[in-house]
Amino acid sequence: MFIRWHGYSCFEFADSNHRVVVDPHDGKSIGIWPPAASADIVLSSHNSYDRNAFRAIKGNHKDFLAVIGYFNERGFCFHALPSFSDQCYGAERGANSIYMFVMDGIRIACAGCLGDIPVPEVLAQLHHADILFVPVGEYGTMPMAQVNTFVRMVDAKVVVPTDFRIGGITLPLSPLAAFTRGRNADDFVHVGNEMELLADDLTDFTGYWIFDR
Repeated sequence: MFIRWHGYSCFEFADSNHRVVVDPHDGKSIGIWPPAASADIVLSSHNSYDRNAFRAIKGNHKDFLAVIGYFNERGFCFHALPSFSDQCYGAERGANSIYMFVMDGIRIACAGCLGDIPVPEVLAQLHHADILFVPVGEYGTMPMAQVNTFVRMVDAKVVVPTDFRIGGITLPLSPLAAFTRGRNADDFVHVGNEMELLADDLTDFTGYWIFDR
């Protein structure tokens, strides 16, 4: 599986059959470079301008916006789990979809614009994901105390923080240091902008991957 970070919460995943982009932004609206990606399928977790810029992604892609349920699109299967982007059951900022899928034998969970810890039934399905992508910027998403609780409850092999402050971004996001503070520095691996991995690469590793752009 190939993974590339396009800044903020936008990630590209690919195997030999599918190319999937999650939470596309257009770059300009948030002060960073736009994603340079094409896709067959684009998944948006939340109906907001910083996550639903489908037009920024090239290709003849099928788009999904904050959907819920099981889907099979062009042979790519994914599960969209219900959650909220605030702590008021969606009354303030609306619904959020947590996208789960398996690619090359690796179980991925993308929390998107998660604003509150999901209900136990959803947590049970997330438990022991191989790689959990979780927002840590505290802007329209969970405060750090809840982020830490959520990460512990899911207990993924690898946690990838998203939505943190980077150079140029105009959103009032917390820096990555707000998430790394108090954690063992040896558990963090800076993987660069993109990486390729197999399921066997996760056999013995647990910790945090930091993507750079």
